[in-house]
Amino acid sequence: MNQSGNPNSSKTKNQNQNPVQSQNRSKDSKNHQTKLITPDLQYNIEHIKKTLGNSSDIVIRDFQAGKNGEIKLGIVYTDGLTDSASIQDLILDTLMVQIRNTDLDVAVPDCFELIKSHTLPVGGIVEITDFQKLFNHVLSGDTMLLMDGSPKGMALGSRDWVDRGVQEPSSQTVVRGPKDGFTETLRTNTALIRRRIKDPNLWLETKQIGEKTQTDVAIMYLKGVANDKTVSELQSRLNRINIDAILESGYIEELIQDEVYTPFPTIYNTERPDAVAAAILEGRIAIMVDGTPFVLIVPALMVHFFQSSEDYYQRADIATLIRVLRYLSFFLALLTPSLYVAVSTFHQEMLPTPLLISLASQREGVPFPAFVEAMLMEVVFEILREAGVRMPRAIGSSISIVGALVIGQAAVEAGFVSATMVIIVSLTAICSFVFPANSMASAFRMLRFLFMILAATFGLFGIILGLIVMVLHLNSLRSFGLPYLAPNAPFILQDQKDNIIRMPHWSLLKRPRLISKNDTDRGDVSSPKPPR
Repeated sequence: MNQSGNPNSSKTKNQNQNPVQSQNRSKDSKNHQTKLITPDLQYNIEHIKKTLGNSSDIVIRDFQAGKNGEIKLGIVYTDGLTDSASIQDLILDTLMVQIRNTDLDVAVPDCFELIKSHTLPVGGIVEITDFQKLFNHVLSGDTMLLMDGSPKGMALGSRDWVDRGVQEPSSQTVVRGPKDGFTETLRTNTALIRRRIKDPNLWLETKQIGEKTQTDVAIMYLKGVANDKTVSELQSRLNRINIDAILESGYIEELIQDEVYTPFPTIYNTERPDAVAAAILEGRIAIMVDGTPFVLIVPALMVHFFQSSEDYYQRADIATLIRVLRYLSFFLALLTPSLYVAVSTFHQEMLPTPLLISLASQREGVPFPAFVEAMLMEVVFEILREAGVRMPRAIGSSISIVGALVIGQAAVEAGFVSATMVIIVSLTAICSFVFPANSMASAFRMLRFLFMILAATFGLFGIILGLIVMVLHLNSLRSFGLPYLAPNAPFILQDQKDNIIRMPHWSLLKRPRLISKNDTDRGDVSSPKPPR
């Protein structure tokens, strides 16, 4: 009865079995790749071809070496990821031509060691025993050398692909300072840091994350300066990542950050090598991901997002003035639209009479309340900003500027918005561009809409309530265990020398106390004095 009366029973049974069968197939596929290399060269080559689907960019060449061709060899590499000249000159020419008259009448294991130790003029050689590591090296740009009769292979360092090269950073420009920026190549990025910090205690640890992409992720820090607990915590968080793909450092940022539900960034990202070198010297840790020019820095406090590399290249008084302007821009970008909405809607008595009359005359023909007017203009500006970013670079800036001018002037003449609102939105937009870190500016852009809603609902009391909640939220945030508002909360007097006010370099002789607990001394330099 059940078999004939329930036609979905077999379908349900098959559906219940599908996850198990899929899991078994994935296990079989994984075991298929982790098989050991066999002494049979032809079997190994056929297995590589079958696993890689006879891909056209995978080059497989088998040949013979030795005086009478008694040694059968095979090489495997990926076209486009390897240096073809080094394969021809250092591998094929050496094994096929230069040792042709050499007597290799030795056993296969001894011949394997002979080729590895005395024959190949290649910098990096790694012994491989299983196919999973073989595929990883081949698809990373190395050349795999296999020998008939040997259950091992040699991964020869021959990586070479076309990269963008070192150029000036596009997202964080400076007037005075280095003009080089990170690229999409991991080894180039690590070299840019090594060039600046020539200390043997600068340690580099690399691991591969991503089941499918096998992306190289490296952490760089100064041993003895960085906090050991922070290093261990970062290594633990990276080891817990179990995902199929890592395509950019943003993947890592979201997977290791302390707090998820917050608009404020708790991990700093930059494409400037000098900023990363300075952070490492302070005791922080850099996270580099192959394939992206943006490097992550942990731990990151809120004050770091208001600081720029150029602050340390200018004189202390100029750097202090610029930082004060940044904090002033922070309040203007966050609160200007909401203050206008609150005052014009609930607190008109706070305005001088001439100003109140001017605002009233401007809003006489506007059909919308101040809140709708502000929201409309802010949304239009965000659309223009996004359009300027996505448009081709040659016309992107023109579209954003012309669009803002035309739409703003047309909206005022049509009576949809007041001229004062256009001025306020323009001032807010300009202030939001002052921040060195775009991630922090994006947080203020989101909070600006929330403060406008509070202002339209409760007036100035809503703005004050929002500020209190925001400060409480900031106090609850942590970046790898460190308070997000340090050195302001908790207040650290020693670290105030490099907070809002930037003191001269001869007075910055201590590293931040919460970041570096091992070695806080940066030197012993006295203030400069004129000659007598």
